[in-house]
Amino acid sequence: MTDFELLNELKEGKENAFKILFSEYYQWLCNYVFKLSGDYQLSEDLVQDVISKLWENRKRIEVTTSIKNYLFKACHNQFLQHVRKEKTKSDFLDSLRWNVLYETYSTENDEAYQTKLNHLNTLINQLPPRCKEVFIKAKFERKKYKEIADDLNISIKTVEAQMSKALSFLKEKNNLRNSNSGI
Repeated sequence: MTDFELLNELKEGKENAFKILFSEYYQWLCNYVFKLSGDYQLSEDLVQDVISKLWENRKRIEVTTSIKNYLFKACHNQFLQHVRKEKTKSDFLDSLRWNVLYETYSTENDEAYQTKLNHLNTLINQLPPRCKEVFIKAKFERKKYKEIADDLNISIKTVEAQMSKALSFLKEKNNLRNSNSGI
């Protein structure tokens, strides 16, 4: 089947075309993303996302090159998007850590530092149990997402979702506190 025929059948919603696409390209794409990430579970998740989006948006997608090139580029972009998202999360936490360290060494008022530290602990304790557990393993035990996923018998996507939830919560609550205190 040519790329043109395969694309037309995909656009028509023929599941057999999807099966052909999946069986022909899935493993190759996983291997490619694995070379970029070094994490096979992440590779599978990202490739599955790309292929799922292709199926969901099949009527609107225009492929001007080969399907292989299109999928290659889509997986590459999905990986870059993942890296950017992870960098944003770590940048926020690094700045949070830096602020705590900076205050530890530069503050003359130990009471103010202790108040902020207590506030952070209070916020962490307000997280849902699984979310808190993932956050502590990632940020205090310094475990990688794959290690956390293995420890808790959950997927890396679940770890990412829980971390995103925790960081959003902490950022939101910290911003509310700062805006309420006039800082």
